[in-house]
Amino acid sequence: MYELLIENIRSKVAISEAEEEQLKKYFIPKKYRKRQYLLNGGDICKYFSFVVDGLIRSFTVDDKGHEHVVQFAAEGWWVSDMGSFLEETEAMYHIEAIEDVEVLNLTKPAMEEMLNELPVMERYFRILMQKNIVTLQQRVVADHSLTAEEKYLRLMEIYPKLIHRAPQQQVASYLGITPETLSRIRKQVAEKGD
Repeated sequence: MYELLIENIRSKVAISEAEEEQLKKYFIPKKYRKRQYLLNGGDICKYFSFVVDGLIRSFTVDDKGHEHVVQFAAEGWWVSDMGSFLEETEAMYHIEAIEDVEVLNLTKPAMEEMLNELPVMERYFRILMQKNIVTLQQRVVADHSLTAEEKYLRLMEIYPKLIHRAPQQQVASYLGITPETLSRIRKQVAEKGD
């Protein structure tokens, strides 16, 4: 269950076998069923979760009841409401399993202890957060400057499997377009590919 996590860590920092074994004690393996919530908005987020298997979405709900998907997290990704997790405040996001999922949950106290005992993990999380900031900045620019079709093509290029795993309505929400627009774009892209 820890192989993907270790592989992910190794891709960013050098870690010894002893450190690999030691870090396992900080994580809580957990399974969630499809449509089960890992977090409800308004609750305190207790976990920073590493996805071992399955697909998760993080989303908000506006005053009119419309969902806005902020993130998809598949195998090898981390998911959390970081503001709530770090500040121990009410979560603004809901986090839901789109498929049956297996995660490794890390509590805030366990994370603090791990960072103190394994300094290599401090470097790992710094690199992870830096990459996350860059990705977030790129997404903000794309959301403001790309057409709906360009957003879809970018998503297909970066996360090709996601298009087939997540429901069309959720993919449309992530892209900030209607499901009808997404359907039209998919048809146009398919026709161009023929």
